[in-house]
Amino acid sequence: MRALLVRPGPNFSVEDVADGYLAGLTDLGVNVQEFRLGDAMSFAEMALQVNGDGATGHGAAMIAASLLRGAVFDWWPDLVIVVSSFFLPPICYQAIRARGIPIATIFTECPYEDDAQVNIAAHADVCVVNDPQNLERFQANNPKTIYLPHAYRPDIHHPRPHVDRFASDFCFVGTAYPSRIEFFEACDFSGVDVALAGNWQELDPDSPLTKFVAHEREHCIVNSDAHDYYASTKASANIYRTESQRPELADGWAMGPREVELAASGTFFLTEARGENREVLPMVPTFDGPADFSDKLRWWLDHPTERADVALRARAAVADRTFTENTKKLLALAGF
Repeated sequence: MRALLVRPGPNFSVEDVADGYLAGLTDLGVNVQEFRLGDAMSFAEMALQVNGDGATGHGAAMIAASLLRGAVFDWWPDLVIVVSSFFLPPICYQAIRARGIPIATIFTECPYEDDAQVNIAAHADVCVVNDPQNLERFQANNPKTIYLPHAYRPDIHHPRPHVDRFASDFCFVGTAYPSRIEFFEACDFSGVDVALAGNWQELDPDSPLTKFVAHEREHCIVNSDAHDYYASTKASANIYRTESQRPELADGWAMGPREVELAASGTFFLTEARGENREVLPMVPTFDGPADFSDKLRWWLDHPTERADVALRARAAVADRTFTENTKKLLALAGF
């Protein structure tokens, strides 16, 4: 079987999903090639600027889509797998499917961006959502839509040695959405060695959190560094973003990717409560607001034996949530 994996236009954490499905396809013996949509869009933007036409998101997306069609028709795979559907115009889906090549789309931003993602679902042959909160809406547009949970890669997400330069009492790796900045600014971190890493470019230089950013604030860490931060901290946290196109899209049911990765890595963490994490990870302590988080973080930092026990049980609970298992289900849905 031949598959073309279309990497997302946005980078950062969504790249981990593409990497995971690439590993899953490889593990299952699929002959897979990649199309880097983000690179194609960057090329298109530069071309438009050099040509004097003015770079626009729509113009760059149309050029990138034509480059994707060329890659598809040159190689003619049995299946095209799109990781994150943004920036691909419907005509691209239509042209590929009209020639008998099916498309599977993996929606990575549920439920926050479901208004946009639901409309795209009708253009694919099969769809995967990473939160089932609005699954019926997707299935109304595409009956071949299923929920697959966030996953991890056993070759990366596993207990590893402590790295001194990444050491901390508490570490959070993620994007500094306004809601997360507001949460952490309200926390009491006095006496706690804190490391914030990830995409913190939007953080105000005058924020009290600036001193905790563990790398140059203008840059995002490479994903591989996240695992060394996890291995070298005593505690981490999972905080869901609340930003969305509509407030009712902010509350999901599924666990987030960091929860699964933290658990698989053997890292102790606290989490906000959600339906799935209470079913799968009832041993992981929850918190309700910055004050409660601050108090509980200090308690757990003072109890290393209890932390280790929670981390061990959480790792066992997510053992089967690998990208290879998700890939098997995706291919079965697509008829392979």
